[in-house]
Amino acid sequence: MSGILYLCATPIGNLEDMTFRAVRILKEVDLIAAEDTRNSIKLLQHFDITTPMTSYHEFNKIEKAKKLLEMLHAGKNIAVITDAGTPGISDPGEELVAMCFQEDIEVNALPGAAACITAVTSSGQACRRFSFEAFLPKDKKERARVLDEISRETRTIIIYEAPHHLKATLAELKEVLGDRDITLCRELTKRYEEKRKTTIEKAIAYYQSQEPKGEYVLVIAGKSKEQVRIEQRSQWEEMSIEEHMEMYLSQGMDKKDAMKAVAKDRGVSKRDIYQALLPK
Repeated sequence: MSGILYLCATPIGNLEDMTFRAVRILKEVDLIAAEDTRNSIKLLQHFDITTPMTSYHEFNKIEKAKKLLEMLHAGKNIAVITDAGTPGISDPGEELVAMCFQEDIEVNALPGAAACITAVTSSGQACRRFSFEAFLPKDKKERARVLDEISRETRTIIIYEAPHHLKATLAELKEVLGDRDITLCRELTKRYEEKRKTTIEKAIAYYQSQEPKGEYVLVIAGKSKEQVRIEQRSQWEEMSIEEHMEMYLSQGMDKKDAMKAVAKDRGVSKRDIYQALLPK
């Protein structure tokens, strides 16, 4: 029988967030695939875990995954851990899991710490619906594309950022998103944990005199439904009522339903649309 791949979440700061189950599994498996063995050895020593380790990181995740798959097929149980948090969430693991599914190898995820969840639930922002972007792309074109998508997002947005890039990122967000509500979560679960609920504009002003320190999770309010409605109405107003009607008629709507849809788009009554379409 094939072995099992375990995805073990590790603390994002406070070692007390390590689960009993994760400690047990890490002691029982045949091998631990760690993002950085030099970093993970400290965690393993703290919990008296002596299981052998191998490196599994961003730069060897495909080739190393093939070797790990061979071991899994041979019946070995393997645990994947990252430097902090849950494997696959902005960390190595996603590709290996996909390959395991392709080869019918069992995958078990052990719940635990994740910076994005810790941040959004304690941010004071809406957290029923959210979009997780992790770190913004470094490539300028890809970054611009992602920021453009984010600008239209109505869900709460979660972004990771390093301290030395924070000021520039806040300036970009202000330019693309405008002045939104934002919570800056810093050093989560650690000694100097801080959550600052403010606006993007005020955050920019604050960090003109304060140097960012620690790893940040930015939790940003999505575009309000009212703002979406205003922008949509503005879009329709640029179009004549006749053109608006033709748009719906060309989609197969009958005239009555098209008039109803146009009236709803423009925030007016159906009678207003009827009157506007009468021959002059």
